[in-house]
Amino acid sequence: MKQKIVLKVSMHCSKCRTKALKVAAVAYGVTSVALDGPEKDKLVILGDGVDAACLTEALRKKLCHASIEIVEEVKDPKPEKPAAPKPAQETITCWQPPQVEYYRVVPDPDPAPAPCTIM
Repeated sequence: MKQKIVLKVSMHCSKCRTKALKVAAVAYGVTSVALDGPEKDKLVILGDGVDAACLTEALRKKLCHASIEIVEEVKDPKPEKPAAPKPAQETITCWQPPQVEYYRVVPDPDPAPAPCTIM
């Protein structure tokens, strides 16, 4: 069951925000963490099987104050029914014969002397 958890956390500076994001990101089942709100004081956590109480307790240990605001189930959007199949568009391709390269062996004009000179 995917769920969305919104936690209000007292974060005074960017260092506190970074620490809160790190604590939330390593929790079991968390897939996404984001900051929200006009003052960037809310954590929005998406995950599967996340324990909101344990996560809040961990944030309280690291940052002093944290409270749960919303815990709700996230439903996947219903898959759309495929539309009627469209007629295949014709693609015009020009057939080209494969490129073939021919090589010819040219003998040396000055052959080397024969290895046997007695004959």
